[in-house]
Amino acid sequence: MDFDLFMKDVVDAARSDVKEAGYEELTTPESVDEALSREGSTLVMINSTCGCAGGVARPAAANAIHYDKRPDHLVTVFAGQDREATDKAREYFEGYPPSSPSFAFLKDGKIVTMLERSDIEGYSAMEVVGKLQKVFDEHCEEI
Repeated sequence: MDFDLFMKDVVDAARSDVKEAGYEELTTPESVDEALSREGSTLVMINSTCGCAGGVARPAAANAIHYDKRPDHLVTVFAGQDREATDKAREYFEGYPPSSPSFAFLKDGKIVTMLERSDIEGYSAMEVVGKLQKVFDEHCEEI
């Protein structure tokens, strides 16, 4: 199989996983600014093609949101694919180095906390779900 075709399939599947879970895909700097400047709480899933994204982060992104408390907005950017959008999103994550996969939690456009790759890699999807839901408990209203 042609490597480029293979990678396109991998990327398409990774995008689809997160969009089907209910996350809005942000592919341009303008869409990032619009989404991250909204009032309320926002969870940003920084997607990637690595194994811990597919085996842990994306399943955690899909499952953590089925909870009594959850962010007002769910969005995603794709590191290594939509570079300008990802770079723009990272401007909002002041104090945190680039990390993918990762989750950023913002309130009214300001970074509150992040789950970085080190909080994901080596953990199970359910452990990451627990970490995300702890953030939701601390910063989100009951739905």
